[in-house]
Amino acid sequence: MSLYELERDGEIQELVRVLRESDNERVRTRAAELLGNFEGHDDRRDAVNALVQAAQGDSSSVTAAAIDSLDELGEGAIERLIGEMAGVELGGDAADWVTAKAFVQALSADVPELRMAAANGLGRLGQADTVPQLAERFDDADPRVRARAARSAGKIGDSRATGPLESLLTDPKGAVRREAAEALGNVGNRQALQALLPMYEDDDERVRRIAVGAFGNFGNGRPVGYLVEALSDESAAVRRTAVYSLVELLSNVPTERSHDIRDTVVEKLANTDDRGVVVPLVEILEESTQAAQRRNTAWLLGRATSDRERDRVIDGLVEALADDDRMLRQFAATSLAELGGPDNMVERRLLPVVQDATVDPQVRGQAIFTLGKVGGERSRKALDKLIDDTEEDVIRKKAFSAVSKLGGRG
Repeated sequence: MSLYELERDGEIQELVRVLRESDNERVRTRAAELLGNFEGHDDRRDAVNALVQAAQGDSSSVTAAAIDSLDELGEGAIERLIGEMAGVELGGDAADWVTAKAFVQALSADVPELRMAAANGLGRLGQADTVPQLAERFDDADPRVRARAARSAGKIGDSRATGPLESLLTDPKGAVRREAAEALGNVGNRQALQALLPMYEDDDERVRRIAVGAFGNFGNGRPVGYLVEALSDESAAVRRTAVYSLVELLSNVPTERSHDIRDTVVEKLANTDDRGVVVPLVEILEESTQAAQRRNTAWLLGRATSDRERDRVIDGLVEALADDDRMLRQFAATSLAELGGPDNMVERRLLPVVQDATVDPQVRGQAIFTLGKVGGERSRKALDKLIDDTEEDVIRKKAFSAVSKLGGRG
């Protein structure tokens, strides 16, 4: 049977035999790779034993494959190898500091795959005291080790990693820069976020996307200009991320600053591609579960929309009038008022809502408020009639106020 068939049929024992007995290095390497795919198999223990043995006494390619497979198998597999090499028993009742010490020791191993696995293990342990040792590997000759060490430092999230991670943002390997950017976003302190600002222009699309995605974590308006620049990025994924970050930024800044930043955002958005901004905004309004995000999105949609996407925006805002969030309903109503124009599109969409007695009075009230801002003679007549016909006091009061703004009762 071929190695593929052995893997397909779950023949771990036969794969173990091939790994131990084959004279062909390429065959042993492939067998070691395949043994990493049986995490939940009944014979997993035998696979781990064989891989630990191969990782310590075979050729470099087999060793590398065995280490990678042990790391894939999880649940103490790589700890078994590192423990044997360090002369201690890891897993079970072993204290985390003992395991961490063994992993730190393995960071200096001759085999790069073992240094990678050790870095991964330290990230899983999450002990802040190991960050300096991980940072030492940022100068590793193997870019895979640098990338794994950066990732683990980001998982731990200790501020001591900020400066060393910043140095990786100029690494010649895109994969390393990506991991460093994401790690800095996870650390999230002021220095880390500041270091990411120039990365919106990186040659690697994924680096740009990661950096732009982190800009939403700022507590001030510093990244607004960078985010608006990113709205013109050649990558649709970067542009979309920039929209999400703008909304997230508005949700994170202090309340006393949010109004100024909103005005800045709207001013900057005036010169960007409308569709590239509006479609993601509508999707946030429709799909997000975060109240602050949806409120800010509803507010922006009334001020960052041109005729090309107006129909979809109005539909989304009218739907938001029925939301459980009172503030979202208010933002949607004010944005619909901003969008009212000579074509009376907003009026046409809201009149059926106002005239439907089965619609929740709070929703109808918000629609009536908006018609008082943008309605014409048709709205005035409909609301004038509603004052006499409705049995809902709140509807009557809202309608009377709106009719007054539209010229008074006939």
